[in-house]
Amino acid sequence: MDSAATGRCHLATEPMSMKQWLAIAVCVLLNVLDGFDLLVMAFTAPAVAGEWQLSGTQLGLVLSSAPVGMAAGSLVVAPNADRVGRRKVILGCLLLSSSGMVLSMLSHSVVQLASTRLLTGIGIGGVLAASSVIASEYANRRWRGLAVSLNGAGYAIGASASGIIAVTLHSSSGWRSTFAWGAIGTALLVPVALRWLPESLEFLQTRRSPSPDRWSRARRILCPAWRRATLLLWVGFFVVMFTFYFVVSWTPKLLAEAGMATGEGITGGIFLNLGGILGATLFGLLTTRLAPRGVIIGYMAIAAPVLAAVVHAVHVAWLTFALGWLIGMLVNGCISGMYALGTWLYPSEIRATGVGWAIGVGRAGAITGPFVAGHLLDAGWPVSTLYLLVAAILLLGVPAVLAVRSPHHAERWA
Repeated sequence: MDSAATGRCHLATEPMSMKQWLAIAVCVLLNVLDGFDLLVMAFTAPAVAGEWQLSGTQLGLVLSSAPVGMAAGSLVVAPNADRVGRRKVILGCLLLSSSGMVLSMLSHSVVQLASTRLLTGIGIGGVLAASSVIASEYANRRWRGLAVSLNGAGYAIGASASGIIAVTLHSSSGWRSTFAWGAIGTALLVPVALRWLPESLEFLQTRRSPSPDRWSRARRILCPAWRRATLLLWVGFFVVMFTFYFVVSWTPKLLAEAGMATGEGITGGIFLNLGGILGATLFGLLTTRLAPRGVIIGYMAIAAPVLAAVVHAVHVAWLTFALGWLIGMLVNGCISGMYALGTWLYPSEIRATGVGWAIGVGRAGAITGPFVAGHLLDAGWPVSTLYLLVAAILLLGVPAVLAVRSPHHAERWA
């Protein structure tokens, strides 16, 4: 057995070392900045809409641009991590995200901002997929679920930070300064990743075998042996991401539409993301003791009625914030669960492709959620009905998650 294979077996079975936890910590930090860079638009949306007098449809277009970019990053960029390595893809995407944040800060029209958010999203999509894969590959079997879910917690930390900074800087420096913070933080992560993010041993081993091109790997995840599992995974990602991006993109503004002050709506969005930190971490801890599939389904089943109820509590601020925190906890836990399911499902040689394509297809839900919300608001839909619709869509993911099975594993992920 060669040294890479020996090292991979050691990582999977032995107690976690400091080097392994450091690699996972860098991945979590990457997701902190990704969460900031993506959700900054949700928290600055009221200020941008007020300054440029945007309609709901126009704002929905801007909010959907980064998820469109993330779809491209996940579908086109992330699969290259199976060919050139997870580390190289992450470094390139960090530079892309930082550039997109700088250009967003300098935008002066809806078209410019939508275009620069698209660029930022491409970088984020590549980082999210590759960092989840490398975190799962550096964790041993016991802590793999926690390693992936901590990435989700990092994402929620970054999203919360973007809200806090947006509120702090709103009156003094304007919305553009929040984008500047994200650009600087993302750029500073490049030397951190260069120094402390190692390449995956599983990738180094599989690289020694003949490497199929991107489309061969994409065809493999849709071959007869994998097609059913792949399509079910895509359904799960779609409904969870539809819910997640509707909630995080529109909650600050929709709470204001429902009767809260603008500042209170932004605060509700912050509570939502703070709940996500606990939800993602708790998911990982629960998977060390309980069946991961059951944990995901439990999160979905509880999240749906809470989503349907939150808008009815807007006249009681503390209750709205508490429900927002609970929604954030549950929906972020669902996202972490889908990432964990994807990294478990596929073998190393197609893992980044399989996870990247699942995330990319899921971005169709991420794109649809914010855009449909803007269109339905312009059409006169009540805010409460929108949340009820999203709750029903989330529940469609339960049978999909229940039915996923991997041809790669003899054991069931349950």
